[in-house]
Amino acid sequence: MKAIVTLAIIVLSAYGFLAKAQDAVVPAENVEALFTSNDSQLHANKQVVYHIIRDLLEAGHWDKAGQYISEDYVQHNPNAKSGLAPVVDFFTNVLKVQPRPIPDKISLPIIAVTAEGDLVTVLYRRTVEDSKHPQGRYTTTWYDTWQIKGGKAVRHWDPALLGESSNLR
Repeated sequence: MKAIVTLAIIVLSAYGFLAKAQDAVVPAENVEALFTSNDSQLHANKQVVYHIIRDLLEAGHWDKAGQYISEDYVQHNPNAKSGLAPVVDFFTNVLKVQPRPIPDKISLPIIAVTAEGDLVTVLYRRTVEDSKHPQGRYTTTWYDTWQIKGGKAVRHWDPALLGESSNLR
């Protein structure tokens, strides 16, 4: 029976039937509300991550990175080295990010934000280009997790592969 189910999944996948059944990933309507909490420490941690996303990642104000990222920041993404200076260098000199006006609100398609202890995880909608998919692309979920201590990010994880950009939309 297990072999039949496995064969059926392979056949259906080959014909795209499983991909056609996918529900699109939909971002939250009120992103700012996701970065709040009734718990003062969780709220503070979420706000650090909010500013990393809005001020640094979206607006490119890496001159402000020291306000939100610790000097001994540990980076688990294989595309950037650990430490505040190497992360700033990666965005400003490798990716050539230029500062833009800081927006009033985050524009990235955020699905959810969870916080527990000193960890904050943000889930985003990610669009993947795929010629095998009936529409040529599909949506899935990307995440970033930061560890916050003393009001700054000290560690970061995401599912990036070497040389891969996030492609969040």
